[in-house]
Parts: sequence; structure tokens; C-alpha cells
Amino acid sequence: MNKTVDYYFAPQSPWTYLGHARLVAMACAAQAAVRVLPADFGKVFAVSGGLPLGKRAPQRQAYRLQELARFRDVLKLPLNLQPRFFPVAGDDAGRLIVAVDLQDGAEAALRLSGAILAAVWVQQRDIADAGTLAELLVESGLAAERLAQSRAPAAHERYDANAQAAIDAGVFGAPSYVIDGEIFWGQDRLDFVERKLNSN
Repeated sequence: MNKTVDYYFAPQSPWTYLGHARLVAMACAAQAAVRVLPADFGKVFAVSGGLPLGKRAPQRQAYRLQELARFRDVLKLPLNLQPRFFPVAGDDAGRLIVAVDLQDGAEAALRLSGAILAAVWVQQRDIADAGTLAELLVESGLAAERLAQSRAPAAHERYDANAQAAIDAGVFGAPSYVIDGEIFWGQDRLDFVERKLNSN
């Protein structure tokens, strides 16, 4: 039976960026469905003990940069370690992904998610800016009215519900992939995700 991946992520997360294309390819190969669940991890951290980057100890912040460089090089993906627009608020981008998911489905939402992640980590664009989000919609072949729809109650409610669903599932960091109730935290766990997707 084909499986479903609950894909919890923050649209400004470098770790999500590093794993995004691989997850999409794995799910496609396994004919698995992906539920696209961008979430406010500030709410998740509030109950899971996580800290936003700026509040982490200097040692952890320094090691994060080392790890990002390692994965960038091993995966051969472009990535600016300290992009111009980071830290950046991801809520508007997350709600836009939700609006696209509601109107156009998961495949379109995954495509836009990839474009938003690359905008931060490759192109050094400001995803908190409405003009940038409008451009990303056009570049992703999506309707311009999705931006207005992202500000409507339906998108806000779904975005808030995603954070609560993450909390209820026991998720505590981004990205997290949940399959049959089992959590896989971090893009460095995608080998395990692939095994799970291909298991009986």
C-alpha cells in the first residue's frame, strides 16, 4: 500500500532546503503522497524546548555553520551560509504555500516551497516581502491571486492548524517527516525515510 508523508517544515529553514528536492524525488519514486505542512515553529518550540537561532549558545551557532557547509558540499547544492535576508520571518511564505495547497494541490505547493527555499538560500531574496512572494508565484507558474488568498481566514486557520498538528504528532524541529506515526527529524534522516517508504 502506498504511504503518506506528513512533511512539517519552516519555509526559511536551510535544513529543509537541503532535503526538499530529495524528499520530493523519494516520494515520487515510491508513489507516496506528501501532505505539505508548513508550520510556525515558534509555536512548536514553545512546547518542545527548542530555541530560535539567535537565542542558541554561540557554540551551537558556530557548529551549525560548519554542518551547513559540510552538507552543502556533500550534496553539491548551492547555499549561502549567511544569506542577506536571514533570519527572516516565514509566516507569510508559509501561508502562501498553504493557499496554493488548498487551491492547486500538493504538487504545486511542493514546487512553490522549493522556490521559496531557494529564494532564501541561493538567490538571497526576502521572502517576508510581498513583492518577492508575488514574483515567486509567477516563476512557479501559479496564479497571482494566491497571494490575496494567503491572507484570507482559510489559509491562516490551516497554517495555525499545521503547528498544532506538529505538536500533537510530537514534532519538535524542521524539517520533520512523519510516516505511519513515526517521526524522522532532519534532512540527514532521509535515508531512513526512503527505507520506510519502500517497506511493506
